[in-house]
Amino acid sequence: MPNTSQWREYRPYHSPFDPCSPRLKRYVVAPNLFIEFQAEGLKQFSPHEALRRGTLWPDLYSPYPHGEREART
Repeated sequence: MPNTSQWREYRPYHSPFDPCSPRLKRYVVAPNLFIEFQAEGLKQFSPHEALRRGTLWPDLYSPYPHGEREART
């Protein structure tokens, strides 16, 4: 799996007549977009850990942010 960040950011359009300044927007890109096919020999979580994380393969794991604090990291 390529070592790319799952976080992307963009600055929305800001009209000259808009009194509020734009804030940087951030979003997560799913890790399965970076994997074209499921290769043999991928690392695997233990069965217990896979149930806890929702996937068997660590390369496909993407935690959901729990709030602003985690989303900014």
